[in-house]
Amino acid sequence: MPVGTAATVKALTVDQVAQTGADILLGNTYHLMLRPTAERIQRLGGLHRFMRWDKPILTDSGGFQVMSLSKIAKVTEESVTFQSHIDGSRHIMTPERSIEIQADLLGSDIVMQLDECVSWPAEERRAEDAMRLSARWAQRCKTAFGERDRQALFCIQQGSTFKALRQESADRLMEIGFDGYALGGLAVGEGHEAMCEVLDYAPAMLPADRPRYLMGVGKPIDLVEAVARGVDMFDCVLPTRSGRHGQAWTWEGAVNLKNARYAEDDSPLDPDSDCPASSHYSKAYLHHLVRSEEILGQVLLSWHNIAHFQALTAAMRAAISEGRFEAFRRDFKARQRIGNRGLPD
Repeated sequence: MPVGTAATVKALTVDQVAQTGADILLGNTYHLMLRPTAERIQRLGGLHRFMRWDKPILTDSGGFQVMSLSKIAKVTEESVTFQSHIDGSRHIMTPERSIEIQADLLGSDIVMQLDECVSWPAEERRAEDAMRLSARWAQRCKTAFGERDRQALFCIQQGSTFKALRQESADRLMEIGFDGYALGGLAVGEGHEAMCEVLDYAPAMLPADRPRYLMGVGKPIDLVEAVARGVDMFDCVLPTRSGRHGQAWTWEGAVNLKNARYAEDDSPLDPDSDCPASSHYSKAYLHHLVRSEEILGQVLLSWHNIAHFQALTAAMRAAISEGRFEAFRRDFKARQRIGNRGLPD
């Protein structure tokens, strides 16, 4: 899912995003409730109409941003009280208010429970307290959400890197029952190998007949390895953030267009791509745009990166349906190693 945190996928129009094959976007409750406010978006017809996106939208509850961005955050059993990172204004978020904002005011198609995400590394007792609070908040979110035909509610498994806590979290959430199950508390600094160690067991703890969503991940290799372990859905700001900083993701690895060796490289990033940014512009031109700090360079690289991530996930879906995913996985890793061998990108 391309990330449209503040009702926009940075540097791109929704038409460009849709052209990449994206069928769902992610918005963020924390940012939207602060600016322009969820109430204003509702008055203007809801989030879909506001940003002119007629496909599904998932909204993150904002719990992670409350912990990471707010100037001051205080968590109690009842709620989290925080100060806006924008103007210092004071806000109170309860599980019930999070559901109201997402489901009723924004009109999200997939609504995420409010949870408490701990930083990494976390002591086991701290991770346990946050996991159990998140489970109790999940029940409150489910009660507030009620029964809806056109909207879905996802819960969030927590437990940091502790297997027993992950299992307890999964058991508590499955007892309540949700439309989808997310894996939270990863991609917070633990690194690829540690994340994969958790993914070796955590997805299997969740129902196989419901979507399993790894939040905030990640690089192409992260996606491939997570899919190999049973994950279905992803979101990350990486494609557009990389594009704004001159980095393109390709089948052979990452390409840093700032590097001088691309100054006269007349080849495109991906000649086989349907995305114009990938196939119609040379690396030399993109290098020129990046080095000249032209806005068009950020647009084209962001567009290419989102198209590449969509192509990667489409290729994985095809490989799974044709029973050749393990071969795809091996080939992908081999191409990444060869493409990046000896290069400082």
